[in-house]
Amino acid sequence: MANILIVDDDPAVQLTFRLLLERAGHHVTVAGDGRKGLALFDGSQFDLLFLDIFMLGMEGLETMRHIRALQPAIPIVVISGRSITPDAYAEPNFLKMATKLGAVASLQKPFRPDALLAAVDGCLKSAPSSAPPQPHAGAGSR
Repeated sequence: MANILIVDDDPAVQLTFRLLLERAGHHVTVAGDGRKGLALFDGSQFDLLFLDIFMLGMEGLETMRHIRALQPAIPIVVISGRSITPDAYAEPNFLKMATKLGAVASLQKPFRPDALLAAVDGCLKSAPSSAPPQPHAGAGSR
């Protein structure tokens, strides 16, 4: 299955991600902030990244900018617990902004387990394959 990095400062969210994704057969690595996430990202190969937008220290959008510089094609799903209500006096829709800045999908906290697993499946199916090309089956000799 996939090697997934979760960058979120909420221990309850970290645990939820870990339980749901490991039960689905994925390998999960967790970082509590953007700086730790970048250090882990730089030292390993991940297939997918879940990134909280609002964290202490290095926030998600800044972390995403650094990760895009290191590996432009990795699928990033942004997550946030901030409101996304369409109110003229409310804060901007940060999840929508993040998808315009390069995230492939977003999840609003709290999320349903099936929404998380659907996001993982969608990202992994649409991600470019990192496997080397295989020779054409009919091109070789017997």
